[in-house]
Amino acid sequence: IPIVAIVDTNCDPDEVDYVIPGNDDAIRAVKLITSKMADAVLEGRQGEQLAE
Repeated sequence: IPIVAIVDTNCDPDEVDYVIPGNDDAIRAVKLITSKMADAVLEGRQGEQLAE
């Protein structure tokens, strides 16, 4: 299973497959990034439905 993670300077990214550089300690930053990721998933799924 690929691992996606928000990683800042005090983290070791070696075990992460897809690194998202950012402040993983700030609630607002995590909310922003996860919101954008969720929007991208919904947009991708909508495209799949249109293709059918």
